[in-house]
Amino acid sequence: MAIDISKIRNIGIIAHIDAGKTTTTERILYYTGRKHKIGEVHEGEAEMDWMEQERERGITITSASTTCFWKDHQINIIDTPGHVDFTIEVERALRVLDGAIFILDASQGVEPQSETVWRQADKYRVPRITFINKMDKVGADYFRSLESMEKKLGALPLPMQYPIGAESEFEGVIDLVTMKEIVWLEETLGAKYEYRDVRPDLREEAEFWRSVLIERLAEVDEAILEKYLEEQPISEQELKEAIRRVTLSLKAVPVFAGSAYKNKGIQPLLDAVIDYLPSPLDRGAVVGKTPDGKEVVRQPVDTEPLTALAFKIQMDQYIGKLTYVRVYSGVLKAGTYVLNASQGKRERISRIVRMHAAKKEDVEELKAGDIGAVVGLKSVRTGDTITDVEHPLILESLEIPEPVISQAIFPRSKKDEEKLPAVLAKLAEEDPSFRFYVDEETGETIIAGMGELHLDIKVDIIRRTFKLDVDTGQPRVAYRETIKVPVQNVEGKFIRQTGGRGQYGHVIINVYPLERGKGYEFVDKIVGGRIPREYIPAVDKGIQEAMQKGVLAGFPVVDIKVELIDGSYHEVDSSELAFKRAAAMALRDALQRGKPVLLEPIMRLEITVPEEYMGDVIGDVGARRGQIKSIEDAGNAKLITALVPLAELMSYASDLRSITQGRAYFTMFFSHYAEVPQSVAEKIIAERKRELEEAKTKR
Repeated sequence: MAIDISKIRNIGIIAHIDAGKTTTTERILYYTGRKHKIGEVHEGEAEMDWMEQERERGITITSASTTCFWKDHQINIIDTPGHVDFTIEVERALRVLDGAIFILDASQGVEPQSETVWRQADKYRVPRITFINKMDKVGADYFRSLESMEKKLGALPLPMQYPIGAESEFEGVIDLVTMKEIVWLEETLGAKYEYRDVRPDLREEAEFWRSVLIERLAEVDEAILEKYLEEQPISEQELKEAIRRVTLSLKAVPVFAGSAYKNKGIQPLLDAVIDYLPSPLDRGAVVGKTPDGKEVVRQPVDTEPLTALAFKIQMDQYIGKLTYVRVYSGVLKAGTYVLNASQGKRERISRIVRMHAAKKEDVEELKAGDIGAVVGLKSVRTGDTITDVEHPLILESLEIPEPVISQAIFPRSKKDEEKLPAVLAKLAEEDPSFRFYVDEETGETIIAGMGELHLDIKVDIIRRTFKLDVDTGQPRVAYRETIKVPVQNVEGKFIRQTGGRGQYGHVIINVYPLERGKGYEFVDKIVGGRIPREYIPAVDKGIQEAMQKGVLAGFPVVDIKVELIDGSYHEVDSSELAFKRAAAMALRDALQRGKPVLLEPIMRLEITVPEEYMGDVIGDVGARRGQIKSIEDAGNAKLITALVPLAELMSYASDLRSITQGRAYFTMFFSHYAEVPQSVAEKIIAERKRELEEAKTKR
């Protein structure tokens, strides 16, 4: 069924963990006729949570994609995880989506991970609407949730509905645009609902909130401001058009209310997706660069050359590698050849499918604006651009977060040891925020990721899906090294004279510390051909390889700028290898002289705790080298925000339970790297040296 591109909506469902994303998606599938039975997350029956690990834990781990239809519109939905350890799943979904439904728990308002996903949506300029879910829950407060959006997100929420009742009294909503009540009929599982006149005792309150909606619109929309100042009536149509304008321009966010679990509020939300969120046409053209660096604009139409972004890789046990793609222009057809422009490799498109969670539906083509998956692409990785062979173009890729925690993994048998590298390579291809490497000093295989849960899930998949018998070591913190002072005119000279041709490389560099999080910068300042141009990349490469191992404890080096200022070469003996070695020698010398320091990951910790335990919790945070940033009211509890080194949080879940008799809960996510205090650094360095000595004696 060919759908006009203006009637396509590519949307994501984003929120804090446990706000009800998957439950909302399940209801959407039921009311759009995609499913004939409602699956519940807590019963392990949710269609979108298809992995064993998701069903057992009742959380979303991997983003699942599906397509449904509502009022002649095609809605492609990606349900994303809420847990911070799986932030890459949200990142890559938002990179390719046109709009999002942002869900809040009515009893909690904006929670820590809500802020994270909101910032990710801001980064990719994704227009969104908000659904305040769980209006039936104890403590539900629609208006407090609106307030938390203003205060914590800096958003301008537009109250589109007024809730009729709350908690166990929640009945339905008043639509503030049409000024009609919407009430759901319980016996139809919410499939049927009625529009009624607003009951007299709620009319005054509803009129007040409609005036708030219009006032807020007038703040950000000139057409409404003009009518508002002249006190002219504003029609439903004018209101809707203005709401759409300010939503697409990210000036305001329409807010709806309901209870997905109690089957209330979903249909108006679907109407809002169509009325207020963008089609691919609204999002407009994409800009990319040709392999030689020229900027090219591609319009979202089928007649332009093919441009698609691979945003997710999934290994399927039956059909192999699945590559999820978003088509921005042109048509992706089965049986044709395409170019992976990012890698410069041709690929054949053998089979294209539309995904419905883990189910696949074969299609012949994907058109501009579509999202689907391609089976069996060999060279394509997350973030690669797929284009027409004759018209290569590379789109902006994705930001991949750096791992903050690692642990050793040990296969129990020789057979499992042989299989492990291939399995880890598959997992890393699927999830770029998961890494693995062999520690050269200890010979151990190390896996690294975004948190303990992230690694726990990966190990579970290795054991159950791939049937490997493995043990793991204690989680370790991903420390880094850097320098504190600039070092200038550092020389590196590599000279080897053997019987035949020798080796000669000579470089002089300056090394400067950079701001935290800036990574690595290389500046070529060679003039007058002191080092031939063909050897400059080898110098850069040699420095980057040497940065893998710092001089204090062998941790990777970050946040430095290296200037190549001088050097010399030999007509016969110089080679790339010699310049790589010379650069590595120079860098190691510079690191020794630059007052090297250890850096550690600092986590932002948000703890919700009953007031009577607050003093104990604050004392415990202080004992963990933590800094309290703020203490706020959170309903009948307190919300403590603190910055704490990850190294001090390894057993925090069980410790917090025992301090507060299980009544407090917390979330944490990576904030930044910071210098380790000298006394702590000395212990870490000594421990690392002891590990390396032990590894040597075992060999």
